[in-house]
Amino acid sequence: MVTLSLFHSFALSPPNKIREFTIRENDTASYTLKLALDNNGRPVYFFRNVFTPVCLTGECKPVYINFYWDLVGNYTRYDLPPNQILTKMDHKEFKPEDYEKLRDILANPNSLLKDVAMDDLVGKGTENLADSVDAKAGATLKTVKNEVIDGAVYTCYTLWHLAHGNVVNEIRRITETYQDDQLLHSFLTSTNHHYQYWAMDRVIDAQGTIWDGFLPDILTIIQGRNVFTARYALQRIANPFFLSDARQKWLWETYQKAGYSLQIVILKRLANIPFKPVLTEAIAQELPKANQEQSTMLLNLLASQPTLNDKTQQLLARQLTSPTQDNSAAIYQLLKGLHPHNQEVRTYLKTFETTASQINK
Repeated sequence: MVTLSLFHSFALSPPNKIREFTIRENDTASYTLKLALDNNGRPVYFFRNVFTPVCLTGECKPVYINFYWDLVGNYTRYDLPPNQILTKMDHKEFKPEDYEKLRDILANPNSLLKDVAMDDLVGKGTENLADSVDAKAGATLKTVKNEVIDGAVYTCYTLWHLAHGNVVNEIRRITETYQDDQLLHSFLTSTNHHYQYWAMDRVIDAQGTIWDGFLPDILTIIQGRNVFTARYALQRIANPFFLSDARQKWLWETYQKAGYSLQIVILKRLANIPFKPVLTEAIAQELPKANQEQSTMLLNLLASQPTLNDKTQQLLARQLTSPTQDNSAAIYQLLKGLHPHNQEVRTYLKTFETTASQINK
């Protein structure tokens, strides 16, 4: 969900320019969707001035309300035109807590209202009471009780579907027409993670190759604070990207600076990638500092390599100083399976075997 703070700038100042689009809902109904543009004619956000009835009986007042979306169709906020208020079915005005609850309802794109038809909220013979949560209107209304405001069920239902309905696809369709390198760069460097996902799906092709000119943006996302966008980027990029010494060194430096969650993501991403000595040596040096989960993953990665160079084997062998060390048995098995020729490694293995034998007597 996009936070409201991302949109304070356009909430405080009107757009420099507006482009209007007529969106047809069916053969007889249409509405105007507006795109706010900056001084350079670049898209900033979408909005709609809504006037709509919100009940079946005609007993409630129509609603005047403004909706706002980001450039990929995520609802961001609402406000009311001057001197407009929202009312319930009994014409009582919304209280401050009702406006606050409506804000939370509309901010949830996964609301239970998503899969509910308006008719499901009305029990036969109870139409005059159906806008009350406490009405005897069947199981569906009781199920969505926490998703609506008592006395304003239809208002909540209607407004939620206006905010999260087909308008989302229309917004995405329009934004596609503005796609160019400038828009993609701005999305990739945005604090709006929805923009980053949208742009990554376009600058990283189906084969996992990054478009020319966008590598710095992708690397910045991987090293950023959002572990989810970083993981997405890592998963989208094809294995060949990570095959060079320089890329493996960069990825390991990223690992060392990353938080724990991203470190685990990086270790999982390294599976099925052939390692260069620069990486195997770095992993061997990291083992004494790793926790149990990390060390298990690190050793499994080393064990998956067809061979390890002498320096890596030596770095591992020097950790066999105590048979009681958590990783010592696993390191021993790893090195033993490599049938090392290096004399230092063979000496450490022999010493480990002798010590372990004495301890087990």
